[in-house]
Amino acid sequence: MRPETTEDLFARYGPRYRWLATITVMLGTISAMLTTTSINVAMPDIMGAFGIGQDRVQWLSTGMLAAMTMGMLVNAWLIHSFGQRRTFVGAMSVFVGALALAGLSPNDTVLIFCRIVQGAVAGMLQPFAMYTIFRVFPANQRGMAMGFFGLSVLLGPALGPTLGGIMIDHFNWRYIFYVGAPVCIAAILLGSVFMPQREESGKRLHFDWIGFVLMTTTMACFLTALSNGQREGWQSGFVLGLFAIAAIGGTAFLWWELRTDQPLVNLKVFGSVPFAAAAAVACIFGVGLFGSTYLVPLYVQTVQHFTPYAAGLLLMPAGIIMGIAMPIAGYLSDRLSARSMIVTGLLCFSVSSFWLAQVDANMAFWSIAWAVVISRIGLAIIKPSLNVAALRALTPELLSQGAGMINFARQLGGAFGVNLLSVTLDRRTFFHSDTLTATQTPGNSATAELLRNIQGLLAQSGVPEDMQMAGALNYLGRVIHAQAYTLGFRDSFLMVAVIFTLALIPAWVMGRTKFKQAV
Repeated sequence: MRPETTEDLFARYGPRYRWLATITVMLGTISAMLTTTSINVAMPDIMGAFGIGQDRVQWLSTGMLAAMTMGMLVNAWLIHSFGQRRTFVGAMSVFVGALALAGLSPNDTVLIFCRIVQGAVAGMLQPFAMYTIFRVFPANQRGMAMGFFGLSVLLGPALGPTLGGIMIDHFNWRYIFYVGAPVCIAAILLGSVFMPQREESGKRLHFDWIGFVLMTTTMACFLTALSNGQREGWQSGFVLGLFAIAAIGGTAFLWWELRTDQPLVNLKVFGSVPFAAAAAVACIFGVGLFGSTYLVPLYVQTVQHFTPYAAGLLLMPAGIIMGIAMPIAGYLSDRLSARSMIVTGLLCFSVSSFWLAQVDANMAFWSIAWAVVISRIGLAIIKPSLNVAALRALTPELLSQGAGMINFARQLGGAFGVNLLSVTLDRRTFFHSDTLTATQTPGNSATAELLRNIQGLLAQSGVPEDMQMAGALNYLGRVIHAQAYTLGFRDSFLMVAVIFTLALIPAWVMGRTKFKQAV
């Protein structure tokens, strides 16, 4: 039986098939994005459920982002080898299984594995959806279709944390995975009807499995070393060994990609200095987008004791305003220079991060919310101009590789950014905790007064005298940790601010026009 092609589906359903196909891929993307972002408000609950620390729980974000990065690279090969229908239905079926297993996870290892699988599918779905839309819409309608599709991508960051907070408040953290299953099942049913089968004839394309394995090994070892450095010791053989494997793997990957005929990543695009600068900005863009989405909910829940629902609501205005600002920024990017747009966006995010670097336990809800809003306005200003400025620096034969590399750089920045910020938060918290503890001496009058007051309160509550000092010291230790944790968050936000300020350098380089195109 002849495979069902796009032309066959158009003949059966007529012009409305364009929207049937678009809605199908949108359902898959929405379910993936909701699950990706809703987990951020569940971190404290998961830490409590499995008795793990922040250095371990960050893998729920880092692992998924790293897997998304790798998933983007296999999309084209899957479509060519198996067709859109098998690729989409198979990917969504794997995603549903990963959601169900994540909700039933008996320990954190299983949950992290499920998140990695979900990330791989989510990474594949984003270019898959864009490919599908470009196939079914004529050139003069693709802009409208992509705008419609872009709203579905923004629904995840805008609604995911809020929806996750509702699930946690009314049920528990496991339901943030279950809630996406019905949407995935609907996508599977629609995909089995409205996605075309394999349309390419002949043998399957060669896939650079050697490059894929080398890249995966490099990322896995490097991220694992970063996340275990604080616990195992940065000079330990385990951590140093992982860094060594990552260095060898990364070097081998670059060597292989430069000599193979069909590379996984075409490094020739970096022969253009403006494109290389744009890739650096895209990487920093990922650090800011995913890093702040990780840090802010964690801070307001662990330090300010917000409910998961309130933490989700905190991020909703920023997501909505980002959705409104994106089309406006796209309109302005056609009329203003890319450099001015990108520099403005970087400055907005820097201001937001410097603002958040002043957080304390009493900072108002709307003060934090407005700081996040400013950061999202900055990201909305950056994105359209960044893509245009990056791709116009390339020759036509490198455009497709360049478009993929910009997305790859953004996701890679997100994966490494969350991990590095997690490490920074841990190390700076320990540093401030040791510094504050060293000041708690018998000669510290403020500490002595606090201990006397706590002992008095415990005595009034009927606590035996021989336990009053222990209770007062326990309270003092909790106060020190809370203050150190807050200072650790401040330092993390400050680091983001500095990174975005330094990103003005590649942004300035990218805007120069005297560099020649890559050849």
